Amino acid sequence: MSNRPKMFESINVVGGPLMGCSHSPRTGWYRDGCCNTDASDRGSHTVCAQLTTEFLEHLRDRGNDLMTPRPEHEFPGLKAGDQWCVCAASWMDAYEAGVACPVVMESTHAVALELVPLSALFEHAVAQEA
Repeated sequence: MSNRPKMFESINVVGGPLMGCSHSPRTGWYRDGCCNTDASDRGSHTVCAQLTTEFLEHLRDRGNDLMTPRPEHEFPGLKAGDQWCVCAASWMDAYEAGVACPVVMESTHAVALELVPLSALFEHAVAQEA
């Protein structure tokens, strides 16, 4: 039996069921393709972001390089156009810096609302990809 805390209910920021964010590359705190989370996710990897180069460079400049592949962690590196469950605080930091990337609301976990106002997410909302 795992010592990991119980996963929070899979509800998105608009009150519906949490939809997948990315299966290629596979994202999420649980690496299940969704922005699911639990109490041990200190980074709150709950915002399903459609990445832009500007956003990725902002993260890199803040010490979170998501562009460089890390084969030892089975991490392919990300590029503009990928979707990824990013830390709510990192997305909010980018928002405040004017470089927030688009967000898929149906795939963004409701827990993100603890750090990011719903209005900010709606400002950058995009449709769920088929």
